[in-house]
Amino acid sequence: MRLDLRSEWRREALRTNLWLVPMLEVFGAVLLFVITVSVDRAAYHGAVKLPSWVISGTADASRQILTTIAAAVITVIGVVFSVVIVALTLASTQFGPRMLRNFMRDRGTQWTLGTFVATFVYSILALIAISPGPHGDFVPHVSITTTLILVVLDLAVLLYFIHHIAVQIQLPQVIASIAADVAKAIAAEAAPAPAGRRPERGLSAAELLARMAEQPGEVKATESGYLQYVRHSTLVRIATSTNSVIHLLQRPGHFLVNGRTMAVVWPAEAAPSVARALQRAHLSGPYRSLSQDISFGIDQLVEIAIRALSPAVNDTFTALTCIDWIGDSLREIALRWHPEQIHRDAQGYIRVITTQTTFDRLVQRAFEKVRQAAAGMPAVMIRQLDALTEILEQAPLPEQRTVLLEQAEMIRTLCLETVPEKADREDVLRRYDSLIRLADTLHT
Repeated sequence: MRLDLRSEWRREALRTNLWLVPMLEVFGAVLLFVITVSVDRAAYHGAVKLPSWVISGTADASRQILTTIAAAVITVIGVVFSVVIVALTLASTQFGPRMLRNFMRDRGTQWTLGTFVATFVYSILALIAISPGPHGDFVPHVSITTTLILVVLDLAVLLYFIHHIAVQIQLPQVIASIAADVAKAIAAEAAPAPAGRRPERGLSAAELLARMAEQPGEVKATESGYLQYVRHSTLVRIATSTNSVIHLLQRPGHFLVNGRTMAVVWPAEAAPSVARALQRAHLSGPYRSLSQDISFGIDQLVEIAIRALSPAVNDTFTALTCIDWIGDSLREIALRWHPEQIHRDAQGYIRVITTQTTFDRLVQRAFEKVRQAAAGMPAVMIRQLDALTEILEQAPLPEQRTVLLEQAEMIRTLCLETVPEKADREDVLRRYDSLIRLADTLHT
């Protein structure tokens, strides 16, 4: 993995693992042991006097206590790890394999594993510290007392973990967490522009694209995988240093095929220099990420909804919950999501032109697959129309409303073709008519 990526991507990459937090806690346990054993050494040599509440005992008794604690803690670690594996297996089978990363990045699970591992390491260090000395056996009484305190803390953490994992595997919680990640990604793209508008100089984006079509300088992908992150500031510096313009043909979420054209450069003679430097500005891998790929979050919600509507699962209420959060996400996208497609240098010249998914495409991804899986299911159709109504009510642009009305019309057609019961059809059509009346009101 390249290390010259934006800090938010590094944070996301470091968060989605089960080793970083436990390792940090182990380092903390080692540091704590260094402090407590130093106090024990000072007390052993008579430099300090330990308070009465510190546990005292012989070396053999201390060894037995620490051995018992270490054995018990390592057993609980095995139990916690087994519970985590069961949760990951459940997530893979019930929610889809793409949900595994959501569970791996859960801080509660990471801190629980880390707390028990740190306690085990601390107890082993305290056990090793017991040794013969010039004034009799050295017994780290403060360290042993601290070990018992850590065991009590572990008990509290274990109770928390049982509650936490029981909450985390509930479908509404999983769906809400995905929607929260989408909201964060939307907010990142909706960040206000820096104060002071940059000057706009040079050719327009349309003129640059026309010249690229006449004399394209192609940059090929050097490895296969999903484009996960693009560092636009680095691309702007690359283009400025080579006095060129880069048009990215792929966006985060697209699958790059080794040897396929990833970007076009103008003038064409700058393409080799850009290709060599471009490796510093993007990251690809075997999976998609929400960092700059809003559609991935929508796809996750759609996947859960489709699984719920499948004949094998037949969980309509889960699908309805997904539709509610999909509608809320699209409402936020309509209001706040404004990704920058043109990036200029400090002098105002266009240096990078990116490819972004559109609101139209996001609406299609969000509703079409669910609608296709909901044939003959009026409850799902009604909930989709309700979601479209909520989005339509706040969508600021006429073209956004047009896309929403197209989806509503397709739901109406599906209802007429697949719902045999007249009363059910009338329920769906009433929701559709209400949406049309709202659209007419907004139009006027």
